[in-house]
Amino acid sequence: MDKLMIANLPTNIEKVDFFRQELHKSVFIKRDDQTGMATSGNKIRKLEYLIKDAQNKNCDYLITNGGVQSNHARATAVIAAKYKMNSLLILKESGKLKTEGNLFFDKLVGAKIKMLSEQQYQNLPSIIEELKEELTESGHNPYVIPMGGSDGLGALGYVDAYYEILRQEEQLGIEFDTIVVTDGSGGTYAGLLYGNKEANKNKTIIGMSVLNQREQAVRDIVHVLEDMNQYRDNDLRFSDKEINIIDRYIGLGYGKSQLDELKFMEKFAREEGIILDPVYTGKSMYGLYHELKNGNLQESQNILFIHTGGMFGWTDEKINMLYGSI
Repeated sequence: MDKLMIANLPTNIEKVDFFRQELHKSVFIKRDDQTGMATSGNKIRKLEYLIKDAQNKNCDYLITNGGVQSNHARATAVIAAKYKMNSLLILKESGKLKTEGNLFFDKLVGAKIKMLSEQQYQNLPSIIEELKEELTESGHNPYVIPMGGSDGLGALGYVDAYYEILRQEEQLGIEFDTIVVTDGSGGTYAGLLYGNKEANKNKTIIGMSVLNQREQAVRDIVHVLEDMNQYRDNDLRFSDKEINIIDRYIGLGYGKSQLDELKFMEKFAREEGIILDPVYTGKSMYGLYHELKNGNLQESQNILFIHTGGMFGWTDEKINMLYGSI
């Protein structure tokens, strides 16, 4: 499949001393927060495929959706601006609306934004179709990208990332038996799991859910995995048992933080100089830390955590929770 070549690859793999000192575990971090394009993190790997497909179909308008502080929506808008395309972001309102974080950058790069209430968002598929028809009638050729870029085509970005990791293992002289990644809409996890099976490897791929309970998360991932075969000329099949999702660290819910989570991220930043975000990577790293602290993952000797980016999730609300009004 054709794709754009805009990410800064390969991303570095670094040792995390935090875990060795406290838990005597060997943990590394792959810095996909450094892929580039306004710190687009893991989203850019997926969008390389999706936006190339849109270009091949002569589309001039990208439509996608997500929460009001969606990293994926912001990454879509930024790349659309770079390639002289329009973007329409359908965002779900959450609490008091402030033009900050990702929403500010959405507006800065010229994205059209349609806000939906939580109730309206339940009718998202029909709303997308209506907006698509409106754009078509006005002379545009719109292209719809699913939430998180998580379909079979977008997930190819993380099949590529999996093979990138295999090459880096050879260069580093180390083999990672376990890969841990945040799971939201399922595409990043699905790509890694697909690559693992396609390469006939036996790594443990763990998804730390920040959005859905395990049952729903698995359904989303299976949907993406089934869609991927058409792009890889394969017929790989996956059982639910092969999908390793940990849903114990969703906390108060998607995008909602607790003080102990934020304090963990602060401690990690001060000891490692690496910024995690409160929506995705922070909760996932917090989850990995507590899994290891509680004696789980005993068979994992060399763990690789994928840093998927998202620092714009540090909104005023999160900062004030951690430090008070400053």
